Amino acid sequence: MEWDWNYVIAFMPRLLQGLVITVEATFLATVLALVTGLLIAVAKRSRNEILRIPVHWSNEFVRRTPLLVQIYFVFFVLPDAGITLSPLAAGVIALGLHSSSYMSEVYRAGIDGLPRGQWEAAKALNYRPLAMWVRVILPQAVPPMIPPLGNYLIIMFKETALLSTISVVELMGAARIVGNESYRYFEPISMVGLTFLVICLPAAFFVRYLEMRLARR
Repeated sequence: MEWDWNYVIAFMPRLLQGLVITVEATFLATVLALVTGLLIAVAKRSRNEILRIPVHWSNEFVRRTPLLVQIYFVFFVLPDAGITLSPLAAGVIALGLHSSSYMSEVYRAGIDGLPRGQWEAAKALNYRPLAMWVRVILPQAVPPMIPPLGNYLIIMFKETALLSTISVVELMGAARIVGNESYRYFEPISMVGLTFLVICLPAAFFVRYLEMRLARR
C-alpha cells in the first residue's frame, strides 16, 4: 500500500466540492439547532405541564437514540407519511434536531446560572415575558454558553460524515465515490481524516481560548 500523490491531486477537487456541502450542512444544522435548542430550553421551564412534559420526553427520546437512526427515519420513513425530503434537507433536519436536544441543556444551564435577583428585577420593572428574555436574561446567559456551544458545533461538523449514508455527497460521500471508482480507498479516506483534523483542531483551540478568556472575565 503506497501513497500516490498524483492520485491525490486528481481527486482533491472533488473532495473540496464535498467539503463545501459539509460546511453548508453544518451551517444550516447549526442555525436549526441553536433556535430549536433555545425554544426547548424555554418550553421546559414553562409552568404549563401540557407543554413542558411532552417537550421534556421528546427531548429525552432524541438524546437517547442514535443520530444515524434518526437520519434514516427522516429520510426513509417520513415519505411513508407523505413527507419527502431531499437527502441534504433530511440530513440537516436530523442533525439539527439531534444537536438541539444537547444544546437545550447548555441553554438550561446558562439560564439557571443567573442570579434570582435578575429575574426579580426584570419583573419589578414590569417587563413583559418576551422583553424580559431578550433584554435581561439572554444577554447575560449567552456569553458563558459560547464555549460549550462551540464544542457542539465541532461535533456537528464531524457528524456530517453520517449524511453520506443517505447519498449526500459531502466530504465523506465524495471520498467514498472516489474510492468506489478506483477501488483504492487509502488516499481518499486518509485525506478526509486529515481535512477534518486540519479544521477541527484549530477550532477546538479557539473554543478553548474563548473559554479561558470568559473564565478570566
